Amino acid sequence: MGFWSRIFKRRTNQQKTVVELVTETGNGFYSWNGKLFKSDIIRSAIRPTARAVGKLVPKHIREGMDGLKVNPDPYLRMLLEEPNPLMGNQLFQEKMATQLLLNNNAFALIVRDDFGMPVQIYPIPAVSTEAIYQNNELFLRFTLLNGKIFTFPYRDIIHLRQDFHSNDIFGESPAESLTDLMEVITTIDQGIIKAIKNSNVIKWILKFTTSLRPEDIRREVKRFTEEYLSIDAEGGGAAGVDAKADLTQVEPKSYVPDDKQMDKTIQRVYSFFNTNENIIQSKFTEDGWNAFYESVIEPIAIQLSQEFTRKIFTRRERGFGNKIIFESSNLQYASMNTKLGLMAMVDRGAMTPNEWRKVMNLGPIEGGDQPIRRLDTAPIEGGEDNGETQD
Repeated sequence: MGFWSRIFKRRTNQQKTVVELVTETGNGFYSWNGKLFKSDIIRSAIRPTARAVGKLVPKHIREGMDGLKVNPDPYLRMLLEEPNPLMGNQLFQEKMATQLLLNNNAFALIVRDDFGMPVQIYPIPAVSTEAIYQNNELFLRFTLLNGKIFTFPYRDIIHLRQDFHSNDIFGESPAESLTDLMEVITTIDQGIIKAIKNSNVIKWILKFTTSLRPEDIRREVKRFTEEYLSIDAEGGGAAGVDAKADLTQVEPKSYVPDDKQMDKTIQRVYSFFNTNENIIQSKFTEDGWNAFYESVIEPIAIQLSQEFTRKIFTRRERGFGNKIIFESSNLQYASMNTKLGLMAMVDRGAMTPNEWRKVMNLGPIEGGDQPIRRLDTAPIEGGEDNGETQD
């Protein structure tokens, strides 16, 4: 946590007495207590979404009078590829997506240099977050895992949220909705464990009709076990006792939910995270992946694009056509017929040869970034024919 201490000192010098000047306290958001991520069902439910978000490719787009340019500024391209020295953009986006899915909120701090230019972006591992106001400006106060508290202006915070309902700033925590489901899953798991343990309890009781010394009782029980209950016993499944002992069988009864009840509970968890068994086990079809991408991944990509654009660029810079986009080729999971059908897009200049080769998981070729067009699909000049006819 030494990094956050350095950042806090820098912020304190710039903003002066940030904490002391708080005049109004807003609402608070408190994340899950951490036990949710320990569940294998929860991890399997959120992992496909987090990995798909991690595969999104961030790009700086500038669309102005001189045309469209991709990644025109080297410093910003490097920032998007390596947000901080600890992780690349893929791990950064996965971490943000994981926080978003578990808490319906995810935060990252934009670190700027002395000239106000963004140089690093760090995910904030906060236990709780509180909204406060200073001079009519919104700040977020974070409590980290080690108990330290830091305050940063909201303008330097990339904030992702979902289930954005009653709170003006934060997304609704999923804790209340998932508590009952997690208790059911935990109870089922504990029931199965106890049922297995009960298989090793006492199953037979020898009740002696005469008084025996403790060592004689142990000796008789041991003899009975070795002769009749051992795997190597020659009793053939039958046991005999004399009149001095009665033999009673104990039948342990353990309740274990049936498969349908367990499957129903797991499906409720999958539905909560907008996923299904085919996505989790990588058995999806082209149509199944496209539906998952459009309903789950694409909204996160749009929110990432808007947050990065709003927080990295000023209004004036956005007015000159600067923006950040997060794109992904969901055609990577398309069928071979669909990919081959894209050749028509290459012939008409809608895709470059290298873009099509990327969909086919092939490397780029020299000159493949230049759009091509078939001669019979050339643009019509003037919109009218020249009056010449062909016999």
